[in-house]
Formats: sequence, C-alpha cells, structure tokens
Amino acid sequence: VQLQASGGGLVQTGGSLRLSCAASGRTSSSYGMGWFRQAPGKEREFVAAITRRSGSTYYADSVKGRFTISRDNAKNTVYLEMDSLKPEDTAVYYCALALQGHIPSSHVERYNYWGRGTQVTVSS
Repeated sequence: VQLQASGGGLVQTGGSLRLSCAASGRTSSSYGMGWFRQAPGKEREFVAAITRRSGSTYYADSVKGRFTISRDNAKNTVYLEMDSLKPEDTAVYYCALALQGHIPSSHVERYNYWGRGTQVTVSS
C-alpha cells in the first residue's frame, strides 16, 4: 500500500487549505484513514480520522470545528479541509491507513501504512 499526500503550502492566519491523500495498492474493504501532524521539536499528534465503510469521523479537540475530514471511496482518497488556520497548526501533516479501521482511531499503533508528509505553514 502506498499513500500519496498533497495540498500543503503556505497560508496566512485565518486562511484555508485542503489536503488530499490517495491510497494505492492492496487495501481492505474496512480500512480507516487518519491525519497526524508533527511540528518541529514536538511529537507526532493525531488530527482526524475516518472509516471507509461508514464514514464515521473523529477529531482532536484542537481542530474540532475548524477541520473536516472526508473520503471518496471510489478514488480511495481522503481529504482534510482546514479552515480558520492558526500559526499553531504549522506542521508536517501525514496521512495514514489502518487495515482494520472499523472505528476511527487516534492511536498511532493502529495504522499500518504512512505517507511521506506534506508541509503546512501558517504565517501570523
């Protein structure tokens, strides 16, 4: 399985960005996908997750109400719409895939595959 993330960039505070992550290769019908981020000097943290089958979602408190995760099953692609961006959202954003994704998960160890990451920078 390969994950290709795209859509990062530089945006001003209050702006918006949309990240995409396309999965290719042999996946399962019940996989889940998530977004994590890592800022310099900090640990990787959970952002949002979604299940393929039901579309159930789960968000970190820090992004709830500002970020929206969605999926297109036909394209095996997950999106992260990020609105009202803040400087503290600056990080490398990684998408990940869990082969057993019945429930959207915030746990790093649940994910089997990871993309390379895409940089998001929010200027103040």
